[in-house]
Amino acid sequence: MGAQVRKNTVRLSQDVAHRVRSGHPWVYREALGPRPLAPEPGTPIDLVDPDGEFVGRGLYDADSIIALRVFVRNPDVQIDGALIAERVRAAVAMRKRIVANDKLQCMRLINAESDGLPGIVVEKYGDYLVLQLYTAAIVNVRDSLLDALMAEVKPKAIYEQRRYRSLGGDAPRQAGADLVRGDPAPVEIVVTEDDLSFVCDVTSPLSTGLFADLREGRRAVRQWAKGRSVLNLFSYTGAISVYAQAGGATEVVAIDVAAKAHARARRNFTASGFDAEKPEHIVGDVFKVLARFTERGRKFDMVVVDPPAFASAAARGGKPWSAMRDYSELIAAALEVTAPGGLLVAASSTHKMTSQEFELALADGAYAAGTRLQIVDRRGLPPDFPTLPGFPEGNYLKFAVAVRG
Repeated sequence: MGAQVRKNTVRLSQDVAHRVRSGHPWVYREALGPRPLAPEPGTPIDLVDPDGEFVGRGLYDADSIIALRVFVRNPDVQIDGALIAERVRAAVAMRKRIVANDKLQCMRLINAESDGLPGIVVEKYGDYLVLQLYTAAIVNVRDSLLDALMAEVKPKAIYEQRRYRSLGGDAPRQAGADLVRGDPAPVEIVVTEDDLSFVCDVTSPLSTGLFADLREGRRAVRQWAKGRSVLNLFSYTGAISVYAQAGGATEVVAIDVAAKAHARARRNFTASGFDAEKPEHIVGDVFKVLARFTERGRKFDMVVVDPPAFASAAARGGKPWSAMRDYSELIAAALEVTAPGGLLVAASSTHKMTSQEFELALADGAYAAGTRLQIVDRRGLPPDFPTLPGFPEGNYLKFAVAVRG
């Protein structure tokens, strides 16, 4: 081990030290070596290389496989309220310069690691902020974070969702997001994106009903939908269906396992000025409905595949849906109902699937369906989701439009 390492200091291997210096903000528990590390959650820990040279400083998470989240790479900078406030100011100012748009009322204001605030995500929905915490390690700077958000953004309220999981895989249970600053929000608020409107619930324990990260994908659907019949799989609250309608789709059919998701989708159609009864909303398991359509020979000019990363699915023989394992099978099933020369629109939002694995899944699905795909459009994260070149996990969204052979 060489020279004695000071208290609250961890010596990293050369390759881990290099990754951290290059901008990777996570140190996994197994990289800490055999020396026990048991400080209080939120304790600042210094990282050094094998020669004892300073690499970075992070906050300790006692109950996650990511043991340390790196905030600074300068030994003279402390992780304190002043640093948090400065990072919040910088993140908000960047959005004002790069993303500011009166027609964009739903956006990401703080993108965690990519804005120098690991484990902290803040999204803006109209006059309200939703804070998502992915680590308990920020316990000592949380109040400074909330104060800085109130000062910089002046929202009507801030709601907090706790998204962290313990080493045992358990997530904290929340009946709803906690109101941590300001006055209670109505259960539903309406936000605009481009010239369309969507109903959101900022008090929800998980999703508000509109995913800001898929904005460029929704715009692609609108661009390609004109004159096409569109099938939207895992349609959720119907944002993609609304964009397809706005783009001039001749028919919109949406499949989701949850009837209440379709109820929200109808409200989104109405909010955007469309007939809520025009789309066909089908409650059911996507694989079963696709099998039924295939049997009947029903085809669509455009099929949108945007599955959740993980969800229960009785049709999987009781197994949970896994984007990695089941994606190519899903693509094959979707291609059975895609007309020759039609468009397959595919998305994946799990960082566990790389871009290369995503495209291989498309290729495998096409092979299984006895056809081929030609990708004609790829979209990524919008500019309010900046990514770090040294942190590939942050660039998690894959989105492709492909022509079926």
